[in-house]
Amino acid sequence: MHKFNPEHLERLLSDERTNDISPERVLKEAGLKAGQIFADIGAGPGFFSVPAAKIIGPAGIAFAIDTQAEMLIYLRDRRNPPDNVILIKSEEYEIPLADFEADFALLAYVLHETGDKVRLLQEIKRVLKPGGTLLVIDWEKKAEEKGPPVEERITSREARGFVEAAGFDVVQTSPLNPSHYRVLSRRPV
Repeated sequence: MHKFNPEHLERLLSDERTNDISPERVLKEAGLKAGQIFADIGAGPGFFSVPAAKIIGPAGIAFAIDTQAEMLIYLRDRRNPPDNVILIKSEEYEIPLADFEADFALLAYVLHETGDKVRLLQEIKRVLKPGGTLLVIDWEKKAEEKGPPVEERITSREARGFVEAAGFDVVQTSPLNPSHYRVLSRRPV
């Protein structure tokens, strides 16, 4: 299973990526609000964590969670995240947050890299409050010059199936742009 190489993490913060997807707009459209607890699973160098911290404000907390320490070190040392961003090193299927801790979880560009997709999604469900939001963003299954190889990508229909199999209620599956889709869901109450 392919994992993103931290040697190329500058690509994750490129102007091209920001033009493809506005993290602040996407998070607000999905319902992220001031004062919430946000969990960015596979945060990388903070492409979504830093904008989320601004949206939720000082009363909220943004957990930037990643399995690769290099990503979190870069975020800490080079991005100067706001005080409400907490960096957490995790294992792939063990997120070091309490049960029902987060209001909103994001899994951006990670699901296709995960071996046991339902297991990871069930772990995210564990840390989400009842009624909490899960936003999955991933690559359309098509050949492109950017992004992972087409054979490693999963379709939006497959992603939705994994989300449902983990026990989430899917609210919407939709294209985000020509290269990416989103699956918006809620943890049942």
